[in-house]
Amino acid sequence: MSVMGLFFIFVASVVVLWLAREGVMSANWLEEGETAGAPSGGAGFAPPPAAKVGLGVFLGVALCVFSLLTAAFFMRMDSPDWQNPPLPRILWLNTALLVASSVALQWAAFAAARDDRARLRLLLNIAAATSGCFLLGQLWAWRELIAEGYSVASNAANAFFYLLTAIHGLHLLGGLVALARTIDKAWRPVHRAALETSVELCAIYWHFLLAVWLVIFAMLAGEMNGFGALCRRVLS
Repeated sequence: MSVMGLFFIFVASVVVLWLAREGVMSANWLEEGETAGAPSGGAGFAPPPAAKVGLGVFLGVALCVFSLLTAAFFMRMDSPDWQNPPLPRILWLNTALLVASSVALQWAAFAAARDDRARLRLLLNIAAATSGCFLLGQLWAWRELIAEGYSVASNAANAFFYLLTAIHGLHLLGGLVALARTIDKAWRPVHRAALETSVELCAIYWHFLLAVWLVIFAMLAGEMNGFGALCRRVLS
């Protein structure tokens, strides 16, 4: 079996374990007897929110997409025509902004658990602002490279730079839509449990995007060339 096949098995295993941890795989609702007939307000089984299950499946798919792009990046960079573009300095600032956004959302999750609406609103706004600045910074990095003549068609390394940052940016842009809806909930008299779940899902998604970006950033900076060489030996 190929390394990529083993990786997909690993990803599927992580998703299944996560779903089992959330109680989806236990199927307590199929059991007969007192537990199955217990009222929803009792100590019976409470199925996880559908949104949390959907996020787990989506993250598994997104992880496979980014993994395929990473494998293609490492395989293509061994070509003699590969020339890495210079790394725009603003990417360091962008990374700090995304870290701040992820941390703010984690603190927001803590605030939602305490039902501290004032602090929650502030932290959600900080997360949205830093995420928006991250996207603007990514566009600025594109502008710098294009101005210096590093277009998409000039080199495969340039194409991968734009492709990886664009797909990651699109995922973050979609997350901002969900975050905007969460901010709207924070300003309305929404049930505490529903708001807490919404904030938690946003935090999980941002942690995932941060982890993916750190890997992408390390690849673009050339810090994973040794790992890439190892992958090429194994896959070949």
